[in-house]
Amino acid sequence: MSKKKWVIKIGSALLTNDGKGLDTTSIASWVDQIVTLTKQDIEVILVSSGAIAEGIKRLGWNERPDDIHKLQAAAAVGQMGLIQTYESLFAKHDMHTAQILLTHDNLTNADRYENISSTLNNLLDFGTVPIVNENDTVATDEIKFGDNDTLAALVANLVGANQLIILTDQGGVYDADPRQDANAKLIETIHVDDEKLKQVAGRTGGSLGSGGMYTKVLAAKKAAESNTTTIIASGKTPDVLTRLANGEHVGTLIHC
Repeated sequence: MSKKKWVIKIGSALLTNDGKGLDTTSIASWVDQIVTLTKQDIEVILVSSGAIAEGIKRLGWNERPDDIHKLQAAAAVGQMGLIQTYESLFAKHDMHTAQILLTHDNLTNADRYENISSTLNNLLDFGTVPIVNENDTVATDEIKFGDNDTLAALVANLVGANQLIILTDQGGVYDADPRQDANAKLIETIHVDDEKLKQVAGRTGGSLGSGGMYTKVLAAKKAAESNTTTIIASGKTPDVLTRLANGEHVGTLIHC
């Protein structure tokens, strides 16, 4: 039986101490869950944020700067700590990691696209966990907008992933903004072309769109181009990855 391929995107809020450096305890929990997945014949590519927050801490800054060049410098410093943390934690399980830094430009060039695809698939064949992040030192997209959601979908396209798992601080996609509507209900399963999902993706201002759900829904639509199912779930749910691997329904399943 062929192995499943999962692309898992974990945002900064689930990896850092309120944006002030890495939360090693939380990262260790994610690593433990990913190791469990690999033992269940699931190949994992991890798309991880957190470099900027770690860089800000290492540079001794008290707050996140607005200047794009300072943010890029923080990303360069923090990426070292991010990868070192993952490498040491996976090593405890006798597993290797690989750092892959990408920009959207890398994925619009046909030759580069094929090379990156081959590299990622070879790394998976070797039993390695590729850790992907946007190359913030030369690209500004992630810092300004997408928080790696779009990148995760593009990586899912690259390797033909079965599932894209986007972990956030919300329970999934709701039919209204749960921060403003106490009666908002979680949408458990929905087709990627469903009109309800389009409405969620189209919201702006103070609704779910500005809370980060906008880019996640767009990422699900992008992932669907390679027949990849997307799950948007709360990273605060205990053992969320292993529960998903065991077939439990958590969050919102967006199918194509």
